[in-house]
Amino acid sequence: MFEDSLLGKPAEYTGRYDPRLLFPIARADAREGLGITEPLPFIGQDIWNAFELSWLDKSGRPRAGLAEIVVRADSSHIIESKSFKLYLNSFNQTRVGDSERLRQMLVQDLSEACGAPVNVTLLPATANHAFPIDLFNGEVIDDLEVDINYYGPPEPLYLSVSGDNQISESLVSHVFRSNCPVTNQPDWASIQIRYLGRRIEREGLLRYLVSYRTHNGFHENCIEHIFMDLMRQCRPMQLSVYGRFTRRGGLDINPYRCTEGMGMPGNIRLIRQ
Repeated sequence: MFEDSLLGKPAEYTGRYDPRLLFPIARADAREGLGITEPLPFIGQDIWNAFELSWLDKSGRPRAGLAEIVVRADSSHIIESKSFKLYLNSFNQTRVGDSERLRQMLVQDLSEACGAPVNVTLLPATANHAFPIDLFNGEVIDDLEVDINYYGPPEPLYLSVSGDNQISESLVSHVFRSNCPVTNQPDWASIQIRYLGRRIEREGLLRYLVSYRTHNGFHENCIEHIFMDLMRQCRPMQLSVYGRFTRRGGLDINPYRCTEGMGMPGNIRLIRQ
């Protein structure tokens, strides 16, 4: 699939607008491997934050800003991140006009590539309120006294529950790592898991999350993989999985999946982002 693209290969960044640089990848391919069928067992969205956005106004003056791009989880395609960066950089020497014209172009191109309406919000580079730094609410499980000697592939059998009572809680890990399936570069993230159900055993959950350490998977696929394994092994009544991945090339990707009724998350920025 990637052999005839620029992915994983040296690429010259063009400064001229070119929507053909976007490389969509069908969600169905990875979902089939996870046993995900229609109707989807979750709702959610992928939040992209772009920190290196620049274009020329009608007078040829460079403009700079920030962008929040929200892609629905039920869209047919994701966009490979390197192609997204190449596409955004194609505006650098393009006379677009004002920021609203740029936003409209982004909405049109990204919606077409993703196969569903994409929401784009542009903010000025001086917006000190944009993407405020915050913390994931929840109990951090990373310092548990547990021996770990397994780092992949992902092992759902580590997941288990205890007790008969239904509890509601939030668990957080900051040591999650997976790898890009195109370049094999490491992808780092903080993971927040909120649920209503029988108590999820923390030691097993930590071992499970660490088992992604040598796994190759796109950010969106990893979060859906975690969601499905938790649903199958722990059977919570409600569940949400939120991954905040660190930035690469001026872009961070933050997938969120949940059961009906959990609501969509805020676009906070963690300290590592």
